[in-house]
Amino acid sequence: MTDLTHLAEGYRERALRPDTERIAWIRQDRWLGFPKAETVRTTLQTMLDYPTRTRMPCLLVYGQTGMGKTRIVERFGAENPRGFDDSTGVASIPVVTVQLPPQPTEGEFYGELLEALGAGYSGRVAWSEGRTEVGRARHLARRLMTQVGARMLILDEINHMLACTARQQRIFLNTLRYLANDLRIPIVCTGNHEARAALLTDAALAERFDAVELTRWQDDEPLKLLLMTMSAILPLRASSELTDERCRQAILDLSDGNTGRIFRLVETLAVRAIETGAEHITVRDLDAADLILPSVSMKTLARRRGQARADAASV
Repeated sequence: MTDLTHLAEGYRERALRPDTERIAWIRQDRWLGFPKAETVRTTLQTMLDYPTRTRMPCLLVYGQTGMGKTRIVERFGAENPRGFDDSTGVASIPVVTVQLPPQPTEGEFYGELLEALGAGYSGRVAWSEGRTEVGRARHLARRLMTQVGARMLILDEINHMLACTARQQRIFLNTLRYLANDLRIPIVCTGNHEARAALLTDAALAERFDAVELTRWQDDEPLKLLLMTMSAILPLRASSELTDERCRQAILDLSDGNTGRIFRLVETLAVRAIETGAEHITVRDLDAADLILPSVSMKTLARRRGQARADAASV
């Protein structure tokens, strides 16, 4: 009988399923919390429960692409879902999430906001920047935000505003300040380091925002805990070496400490372990010549192997 004691109890049965089912499960999208993500989620919940006041707390969550910013706010939105009151026929949307378009002019921004509110107004506003049209969209968005009981507005990928002209960026920042003043609800933005710098150009707006950075992973206890959790849920029939020091360092080297790359790398290794029949992940797997990696990781791997050859030649 296969010994599956290396897996968490609720995940052992899955390791006995056919290879195709196990691989499909590994590739599914799922939430796997880690300390910084949980800190952000706790902060968001505190903000959501904040009593109404003149200056509501606002938050910027920033970091490089792939650090999990969007995934965190999506998870928070799912934990505070929309509702519908049959007696009044009115929808309830406590957390309104808007992914900013590639070039968020004022009209396109209000169009996306109205789309998130279910108004179906976006097409008209997106193609028309006339002041009357934008003014109508603004008025409708304000009215609907109040009507659905919105208690938080989340703007994902705020760095998209950097694709706009300087004048459009200024208008967008003014729009954020206007909404913060008018709606009196917390505004949460996610973006990269450049977005943070752009927010800081508006002193009055920057003063409203606290900021939390999702930094690269280091070889420390949180990383060890993350890899230990992954080892305990991956449907592999033998114990892996993910928490081994050499394995941890190799994962950091190949992922550059990026959350998304770490998950993709471990997913790739787990699928390979099933396909090859190895059923576990070892440090040797991280040095495989045919390992498929993100381009940035491939460069790291090539540099590491080049250094290894140079070291060997010098001996």
